[in-house]
Formats: sequence, C-alpha cells, structure tokens
Amino acid sequence: MNITHVRLLTVPVSDLDAAKTFYADALGFEVVMDRAAGPIRWLQLAPEGAETNIVLADHVPAPPGSLHGLMLETSDLDADCERLRGAGVGVDGPHDLPWGRQATLADPDGNGIVLAAR
Repeated sequence: MNITHVRLLTVPVSDLDAAKTFYADALGFEVVMDRAAGPIRWLQLAPEGAETNIVLADHVPAPPGSLHGLMLETSDLDADCERLRGAGVGVDGPHDLPWGRQATLADPDGNGIVLAAR
C-alpha cells in the first residue's frame, strides 16, 4: 500500500452558506475552493497548512448532521474553546481523558466535532 494521508472528508450539510460561515469563521478554516461544478457546488475547506481537507456537501446520500467523530487537533484547547464560546458555539469541555484532553461541539446541522489536545 502507498497511501500517505486522508485527502478529503465529506461533511453532509443542509445549507452550504451557513456551514461555510461556521467552518471558516468559527473554526478558522481556509476556503480552498468554492465553485460550481454543473449543478453541484464544490465547497472545500481546511485548517491552514493541513493535508486533509473537508468538503461541505448538500448533495450526498448521507443526511445532514449524520457525521460524528470528526476529530480536530489543537495546540491550545482551552483558548479554542473560549473563542468558540465567544462566537456562540456550544462547547462541552474540555475534559481530561486517559488518552488526552477533548471538547465536543456540533456544526449548524449537528455534525459532531471533537477538539483534541495531547
């Protein structure tokens, strides 16, 4: 096998603009691509410098809000939790767990996100 990394992860959403605002403004992701591809809008975002990108999609068979366990690594969990709370995002945590510190939150559709720190 010659797999080097995960390239894309699709996040099912109901409203592309609301999801874009959340991922770009609240989480600080950069918009990599936002363009129409026929009847489909390709909306790809990523944390700065990341190899793995997410694609926000309103055209997939998975229902909006059905993704759970999207785990994002952070170098300052406490500061990120406070920043998100200041932006009106509901955050549970951080919690100290045997494998590290984590906090959980959800995007506007209810897709589950974990912020993790070692």
